[in-house]
Amino acid sequence: MATADCNMKVDVNYRVDVYFHFDPDLSAIGKVLLTKVDKIMATLDDVVAKVAALTAIDDSVVALLTDLKAKLDAAGTDPVKLAALSDSIGTQSQRLADAVIANTPAA
Repeated sequence: MATADCNMKVDVNYRVDVYFHFDPDLSAIGKVLLTKVDKIMATLDDVVAKVAALTAIDDSVVALLTDLKAKLDAAGTDPVKLAALSDSIGTQSQRLADAVIANTPAA
């Protein structure tokens, strides 16, 4: 019995179109939600900026304290150097107090 070779190539293509029809009420809700998300993101950006500012302030305070320690170590027990350092600390303390008062919102 003889067999025949049969090589056939078949191409099949399908197209599927999907259409979504939204209720106008749902579209309005979506717009409100997007508006609220935008407001939340703006608030979040403000919080991130404030945290960054606080970090900068923390770094400044650390630098101030490190410098103060170095000056105290350098002054040792010399009364003249200690008096000059005390005057400098008084001036810096007043500047810091003025800045805190100026940047504190009224209650």
